[in-house]
Amino acid sequence: MADVNFEDSIISQSANSLIPNNEENLIQGSSADLIGEEIKANHLHNKTDDEKNIKNDEEKDLKSAEETIKEKEEWVDILGSGQLKKKVLKAGQPDSRPQRSDVCKIKLEGRLENGAIIEKNDSLTIHVGDAEVIQGLDFVIPLMDVGEEAEAIVGPRFGYGSRGREPDIPPDATLYYSITLISAEAEPEISALSISDRKEIGNRKKERGNWWYLREENTLAIQCYRRALDYLDDIENSPDNVEENKILGEKGDVEQSIAILRQALAVDPNSDATKKELERMSSLHKKHSKQERNLYKKMLGTNDIKDTEKKTQNSFQALTWGLLVGSIAAVVVGGAVAFRYKFL
Repeated sequence: MADVNFEDSIISQSANSLIPNNEENLIQGSSADLIGEEIKANHLHNKTDDEKNIKNDEEKDLKSAEETIKEKEEWVDILGSGQLKKKVLKAGQPDSRPQRSDVCKIKLEGRLENGAIIEKNDSLTIHVGDAEVIQGLDFVIPLMDVGEEAEAIVGPRFGYGSRGREPDIPPDATLYYSITLISAEAEPEISALSISDRKEIGNRKKERGNWWYLREENTLAIQCYRRALDYLDDIENSPDNVEENKILGEKGDVEQSIAILRQALAVDPNSDATKKELERMSSLHKKHSKQERNLYKKMLGTNDIKDTEKKTQNSFQALTWGLLVGSIAAVVVGGAVAFRYKFL
């Protein structure tokens, strides 16, 4: 029996010695599981945070893209060059855009990039498309409806260019305009206007032409001169309008100018201004005749047709611009150039 008890005791002790080891193993296994779960949870948590960050970044990018698209939709790049943009602030009457030469009344304010105001007018009347304002505005206004309020960004090319405008507009300045198209009406029949109204409009266009010419913008100057003649042509032939008669001589119709000046001198023999102008026109007539004779000689004296055409063109150009300079000096340049380009 003693041997049995001893054997049982050994087994019992062995069993007891095994129990703690099993518990330790179980505890260690449980810890490993817990650590694994924690790592997994952390990984999932980090993954969730990354996904959230990615989602937030995507949402920000989407929002930024939408804002960019919206901004692009608001600003219309009129010419596709970035030099002229327009944005509608308040819509006007549908289908009421002005046509070329319509009489438009506008309210505008022009600013530099730093906010300095360079132009402000609450009621400016212009013939749209007649170069009475800078080119940028002449392009923007026909794209507005009556009552519309808009913003415009005008690059140097369609503003004041590399010359700027002393003393307030530097060279190559981008301009920012706020514009309201108050009204737009068709241009009235010129013949229906009074003499004084026609003179006022015609002289305004002539002066604007002079302004463009002094800036060496000859194409725009000619455009203004042509329109000035539309208003002044029919009233300048009166003998008592000696100053307007000067335009005839400058635009090349020297003989007609001389005839009218002689009539004016018959009415007022003591007019020094008329005498002086008649003397100038007579001298100009002789000069033209001489230039024409020399030109014909040159044309007949060469067998090279192309060379002849080139010389002829240069001679006529020299004559034209010679008259232009003379007309500026006499403050009647408008009619001179306009007529030549109107009928060439």
